[in-house]
Amino acid sequence: MFMNEYSHTIDTKGRMILPAKFREELGESFILAPGLDSCLCIYPRERWDAMIEKLQKLPFTKKDVRQLRRYLIGKSTEMECDKQGRILIPAHLRTLAKLKKNARIIGTGSTIEIWSSEVLKEQETESQPIDELAESLDMPMDFDF
Repeated sequence: MFMNEYSHTIDTKGRMILPAKFREELGESFILAPGLDSCLCIYPRERWDAMIEKLQKLPFTKKDVRQLRRYLIGKSTEMECDKQGRILIPAHLRTLAKLKKNARIIGTGSTIEIWSSEVLKEQETESQPIDELAESLDMPMDFDF
């Protein structure tokens, strides 16, 4: 399970160090994909394959399905870390997530999110307090914070 939050910089070539703990859990190759909240997501291979299998079962005759496939599959890329533990974030994904120099890497359980520090700060400022959020989701009684 991916947990914790890290701050890293992106160099002028678009490379960023992935935390060692995350690299260990990801294995040799993984998928870097656009996220749904102006961030990027890293998926372990097995998780990505399961998600894409479900997406491929949706009817291609629906315009929204085709658009979602283009967004998630068409903009994604298979990744490997280099010897220094870095990934090269393609320009189109850096642009999509507004990544410049400072990035935050957040473990969210089964995936990892990569955020522009500035965009994440805006997102956190606009979010409702966590207690209100939990209440609005009708969390099960046995869910403990």
